[in-house]
Amino acid sequence: MYIPKYYQVTDAATIERFIRQNSFATLISCDGQNPIATHLPLELVQNESGEKFLNGHLARANKQWRTFEANDEVLAIFAGPHCYVSARWYDHINVPTWNYMVAHVYGKPRLVTGHDELYAMLKQLVNKYEADAITENPYKLENLPKDFVEKEMKGIIGFQIKINRIEAKFKLSQNRHHQDYDNVIAELEKSGDAGAVEIAKAMGQNRVSLYGK
Repeated sequence: MYIPKYYQVTDAATIERFIRQNSFATLISCDGQNPIATHLPLELVQNESGEKFLNGHLARANKQWRTFEANDEVLAIFAGPHCYVSARWYDHINVPTWNYMVAHVYGKPRLVTGHDELYAMLKQLVNKYEADAITENPYKLENLPKDFVEKEMKGIIGFQIKINRIEAKFKLSQNRHHQDYDNVIAELEKSGDAGAVEIAKAMGQNRVSLYGK
């Protein structure tokens, strides 16, 4: 990914938090001739040795999982908020642009063939997204009929990607002087667009580190 120095993010904690907050990813591999992509949730996990992985699963009918053995490396793209930035918001002549936040994760995939390992992955994923449910009867795999769970598990393929490297780019107008920067934030906040408001929030959080005030 092309990342000018202004926009490069290297802090591991910041990147991992971004990935967890934007966990619906695009997974890309190659079938030998053409790229293949699937859109799916991926969970960032770490083992006792400190190695980091992405856990996920595909429909068994999705042929992408058959490319994993031949791919030494696959790419998972985690995209966050994004928005249009008008050149009208600067105090000088310029061109419009787009602000956005994204992380690219590269790693070696392996298929999860063990029943217990796959079940544990699915249980952890469900528990993660059900954690905020306000109910006395949360949805849990262990509460479902065993034969139903077994049938559903036969329809999917689990996988785990051992992470080799991560690239992150937060393009948030860091190359603008503070007056233009503040004006972009103000205009984005006024727009009412959810993505624009989130970008404005991220820019506000970066302001002190950029300008010291």
